[in-house]
Amino acid sequence: MGYDFAMTTTTLTEATFATTVETSPIVLVDFWAAWCGPCRAFAPVYETVSAANPDIVFAKVDTEAEQGLAGAFGITSIPTLMAIRDGVVLYSQAGALPEQALTNLVQAVRDVDMDEVRASLAAQAPAGGPVDGPPAGG
Repeated sequence: MGYDFAMTTTTLTEATFATTVETSPIVLVDFWAAWCGPCRAFAPVYETVSAANPDIVFAKVDTEAEQGLAGAFGITSIPTLMAIRDGVVLYSQAGALPEQALTNLVQAVRDVDMDEVRASLAAQAPAGGPVDGPPAGG
């Protein structure tokens, strides 16, 4: 079953996930499967918002084809939408969003003060333990 609209999303696999997240400031990921009715219903909404935000990577992970990737992120329900900015997962929630809610999420991710997020992550890290990402100023 194909789609009647131009695809503005990219498919992620275990081989391309890390590189995409590392090289793209903002990545939204839709974990889905072809047999999932809510996933199919969400697809046109995801495509519409993707087309309106060409500076953001809107990616899809087929949980049937990429079971290892889905498992690595603990995906137990689909669709699950994840928002990653500067390599940090800012949002991860199961369930399809209406178009306005997805548009609002995109704006919220754009508006996040990543310096605050990094400072918060550093404060939560065990003393002397690693923090996600490279050291500041490095």
